[in-house]
Parts: sequence; C-alpha cells; structure tokens
Amino acid sequence: MSKGPFRADQVGSLLRPPALLKSREQFKAGEITAAHLRQRENAAIEDVVKLQEKVGIQSITDGEFRRENFHFDFLDKIAGVDFRRMMPAGAEGESMDPEKAPFVAYITDRMERPAEGVEVENFRFVQSLTNSTVKITIPSPTMTHFRGGRDAISRDAYPEMDDFFADLARVYREELAGLADAGCKYVQFDDTNLAYMCDENMRQGVRDIGEDPDELPKTYAALINDAIKDRPDDMAVCVHMCRGNAQSQWFASGGYEPIADQVFNLTDVDGFFLEYDDERSGDFAPLRFVPKGKKIVLGLVTTKRGEIESRDMLKRRVEEAAKFVPLDQLCLSPQCGFSSNAIGNLITEEDEIAKLRLVIETAKEIWG
Repeated sequence: MSKGPFRADQVGSLLRPPALLKSREQFKAGEITAAHLRQRENAAIEDVVKLQEKVGIQSITDGEFRRENFHFDFLDKIAGVDFRRMMPAGAEGESMDPEKAPFVAYITDRMERPAEGVEVENFRFVQSLTNSTVKITIPSPTMTHFRGGRDAISRDAYPEMDDFFADLARVYREELAGLADAGCKYVQFDDTNLAYMCDENMRQGVRDIGEDPDELPKTYAALINDAIKDRPDDMAVCVHMCRGNAQSQWFASGGYEPIADQVFNLTDVDGFFLEYDDERSGDFAPLRFVPKGKKIVLGLVTTKRGEIESRDMLKRRVEEAAKFVPLDQLCLSPQCGFSSNAIGNLITEEDEIAKLRLVIETAKEIWG
C-alpha cells in the first residue's frame, strides 16, 4: 500500500443522500435515537464506500456523513470547546449569508480529548468495508484559534497562550495516536485559516484580533508540527487549504504568496491540498517555495459548479505548475470537498462522480 497523497486524490466530503439528511432532521426532532441515526449513517457510508471503489479513487473516506459541518462536529467533542456562529473577520461583503456563517470556537475550560477518541471508531468502521487506504479528515488545530483569537480563549483556563497551544497540540497527538493504533495511515487537516491569510481583508481581520498576519503562519506551523510530531513513519498527514466552500459559496480571495514560504517550508507535513479552480487562488508562482519531498495536490477541478472541466485544460495547468515545482511532486484532486456542510454544494451526485473520474483519468494520462 503506497503512502498518500496519491496522484489522483480527493479532499473528502461527499454529497449526502436525501434519506440521510432526513434521518438527521428526525434525530434533531427527537423522532429517532442516536443509535438509530448511527445505523442509518452506517448504511449510507457502506453505499458511499462502494461508490468510491467503483469510481476507482485510491483514498476512501466516509464522506463526512456523520458530520453536520467539516470542523464543528469534531472540535465540539473536545472538552472545553464551545461554539457560536460568527462571520470571519474581514468577510463583510463576500458571498456568504450570515445565517450560514461558520461556527467559531470559544475555549471555556482546559481542553481534553474524549477517552474513546473522536474519529477512531468511525475509522474502524470504514476500514472494515474496504481494502483501500482510508483517509480520515479532521479540522486543522488552527480552527480553534483563528476566528476568535485571544478574546475567545478563557484567561482563567489559559492565562498564557503557550499553554493553550500546548494543550491543543496534545489533544491532536492523542487523537493521531488512537488512529494509528487502529491502523490509520492517512490523515488530512482541513484548514481555512492559512488560505484566509492570503486575502488582504482577512489579514486586516487578523490584525483586528490582535495578531500579526506575517507571524501567524509561523505560529500555526509550529502548532501543526507539535500536533503531528509523534505520528508513525507510515502515517501521511496533509493540510488542505480552503477559502470557503459551504453550499458553493466562498469567503476569501488571494494567491498563496503571502504565506507560501513559511507554510511550505516550516510545516512538517507530507503534502498540501491547494485550491486552484479559479482566479481567486492566484497563479502557481508561490509553488517555487515548495521544498523537495513535499507533495502538492493541485485542486484544479471545482466542486462548486457542475460543469466538467476539459482534460486538456487540466493537463496544461499541471504543466504550468510544473515550471515551479517538479512534476514528480505534483498530484491532482478536486479543489475542495463536495459537501463541507451536510447541505452540499450546488451540484448533483452525477457531477460528483464525473469529476472524481476526471481526476483519475487525467492523472493516469499525466503520470501513468
């Protein structure tokens, strides 16, 4: 079994079937129990694993079918973390409806991972369904800090920020250790914050919460490194950067230049999944900072719209990127998941399948 990321890969979330969305509503209304909901999730995940195997994608996920939101459901299980809905600093005037604004983490007490872990049992279930590599997607540890900053972190629980970051990294180390013990070889940290710091409005928002957007990427690289430092050699960890994706909407714009040198060189991960599906992500020039040994997964296929990209265009764009980083360090994927929230993007399952197949077929033509 080769180590991720793969030449043809995916970000992870997949469109939820309507029956599963209905079951979630029934659970919220008290009409079915948590055990009943999990049974229905299991059945839906069995189907979506078969779908991915039929398509031929090498990394298999549970589609994030047990989640309402790509980061909330994971972080909310950590003791000491509470959530409230808030527009990101600097996002005024962008495409997001405030009623759909992301949840912001508030740290109300010392953080502790639940004894049974957060995704460990979910990993075991997917692993029981396939012989392919199972990828677990979890929110980046930065998601507990960026949107609220110091003011969202209890000074009683954490008078010193160093203690907050140390506890946060420990919680993630414990989760990765639990996943490794269960046999997990592939983990992805989903991170909107690093890409938000490519947007000048968002950079001003960072200043408004008392942080320096030129220094914060270094802080976050150190946090991620501390979180993953004990992972086994056969576990790949990647970071996926996103500028907003819920229901085909977005928050931020701007190329990777402001963060590229620090993020690519200081973060000890195996690869980066980068959005590159439209002009909001800028050009490929920041890839000149990528060091040897790290993979860049080019998110050239959009998940926001249903139209299918031309294979020739994708190959041309990979060739352009290869002017800045060797072709052997490049891979291909959709730009984001298809359903960052339970209500997915404005595309169909047929579009989703066609786009995954397009990634696989194009990657085969490029890399063999």
